[in-house]
Amino acid sequence: MSQSKQSKRQKLAVIIPAYNEEKTVGSVLDAVREVPEVEEIIVVSDGSTDSTVREARRRRGVTVIELTENRGKGAAMKAGIDATDADVVVFLDADLIGLNRGHLRQLIAPVLAGEADMSIGLFGGGRLATDLAQIVTPFLSGQRAVKKPLLADLDEMEVVRFGIEVALTRKAQKAGMRVRQVVLDQLTHVTKEEKRGFWKGLRDRLKMYWEIVRYAQRSS
Repeated sequence: MSQSKQSKRQKLAVIIPAYNEEKTVGSVLDAVREVPEVEEIIVVSDGSTDSTVREARRRRGVTVIELTENRGKGAAMKAGIDATDADVVVFLDADLIGLNRGHLRQLIAPVLAGEADMSIGLFGGGRLATDLAQIVTPFLSGQRAVKKPLLADLDEMEVVRFGIEVALTRKAQKAGMRVRQVVLDQLTHVTKEEKRGFWKGLRDRLKMYWEIVRYAQRSS
């Protein structure tokens, strides 16, 4: 049987963890809904207090899970994983700018073709600040397509918060799984400083980095 026929039998789900992303979650969902390979779309609102849930529910075919309190990105992703029986899971950030169906197809192609167990999407040609950040730390990218077995035995997802991308990358490395990096041209995202103002955004960014470093130290 050809690889193309095998790939069609794989159920593909997109999981989008979102915390107060009312301005961008709709456009992200619109792009995802244009990709015929996607059979299931799940938005997990991580205790959002804005109109994120309402914007997501306006899109037909989107399942919305509401967490009553902000539990962190890892917990939101775990809630989405628990809600699907898909063979391949795609994670996308809810604050992406410029996402289109071509980006998503680039991201999923190596996994569906059997060439990789996980693909990681990197920003390219979007904005200098976000491009440089992912060149330096590609393992922090939230854009990933992952075969479901890689997500097994990741019970710590609910407590690692922003360390979840590091956890996924490390598990893939330890298991000898094939990881492919894919450059997603003209894609970027809203920075924390833009969302919350410079000082609050910087505080949140430092908190995120601390959570990542803390997890990396604990798991090393």
